[in-house]
Amino acid sequence: MLHNAGGMVATFMDWGATWLSARVPMADGSVREALLGCAMPSDYLHQDAYLSATVGHYANRIARAILTQQAIQLAANQGEHQLHGGPQGFDKHCWQIVSQSENRVMYRLDSPDDDNCLSISYQAEVDRPCPVNLTNHAYFNLDVHHGDARQHRLQMLAEQYLPVDSCGIPSAPLKAVAGTSFDFRAAKTVAQDFLANADQQAVKGYDHAFLLDADGDVSQPAAHLWSVDGMLQLTVTAAAPALQFYTGNYLAGTRARE
Repeated sequence: MLHNAGGMVATFMDWGATWLSARVPMADGSVREALLGCAMPSDYLHQDAYLSATVGHYANRIARAILTQQAIQLAANQGEHQLHGGPQGFDKHCWQIVSQSENRVMYRLDSPDDDNCLSISYQAEVDRPCPVNLTNHAYFNLDVHHGDARQHRLQMLAEQYLPVDSCGIPSAPLKAVAGTSFDFRAAKTVAQDFLANADQQAVKGYDHAFLLDADGDVSQPAAHLWSVDGMLQLTVTAAAPALQFYTGNYLAGTRARE
């Protein structure tokens, strides 16, 4: 609720950064409500007139719900068109109050790209010198049925890889991938060159670090992976200079969902 020296009172809520009320003092001593609105704040969740809501990404209409230059299909919510940001526009979100005073309020809404992206970041603090190397150890299988993931196609944007011994300990300097089974610069199935040389055979497959072309630039892809039917694609970016590629060589006997 905001006040000014003239006695006007404006009321807002965080849902949709919605302006609920504008009560204006009149010359005759009365107070007049200048906004249409609902009786209760909860009623705003059940109306489709966008009553005093903050609308976005894009107020008004986008024809045929298409961003033509980027060829991106948006969600339509007015026939074939998109109105006021679509069915999940900014009016359908709870905004964060950043700061508030008697006559000013600042709301914030983060609206990341809706691209099925999961971002993982780590932060560690040590109280004495200590090596820290954190990651998430997810195993991806993009197929409908989680069978042999070696049929996936992989593109690894890397010029070099790190050889290891049978214990997975680095055993030689970085090697160029060119002309080896470690060359995934052009997409190919993981099975194509599986166990094709001694560096793989030492660890029963791929379990190696690749020095990425992106070199920690998260705006550049590090790797792409495709399901067998090509209907699901995973793209990986990394702030680290290298990416470990592991083909689940020791998963035999591990309990599965089924």
